[in-house]
Amino acid sequence: MERKSNNWKMRKIFKGLLMLFFLIVLPFIIMSLWNAILPEVLNATTINYWQALGLFILSRILFGGFRCGGPGKCEKRGFGKASIKEKFMNMTDEEKAVFKERWKDRCKR
Repeated sequence: MERKSNNWKMRKIFKGLLMLFFLIVLPFIIMSLWNAILPEVLNATTINYWQALGLFILSRILFGGFRCGGPGKCEKRGFGKASIKEKFMNMTDEEKAVFKERWKDRCKR
């Protein structure tokens, strides 16, 4: 049990660091690409880090969302309420018992 708890904590720390990395590095990449390409091609002005961060957040909201990779994909992956309910209704009694035990174990953390 101790090992699972440490593994879960390490995963959470890693995901947090990865998110921080992307929030710091991706705007620099966006800014560099914008400033290297668009001023010459479209006669646009250059942008700074904060504008690039704003563009990144806006593009994630408009085109990708922040979870599941985009609109409607959560349901396709089985995370939507209807799909879980459908899967649960189609399970045998043994499968339902195993499913409930797994969720009990997850909630104990």
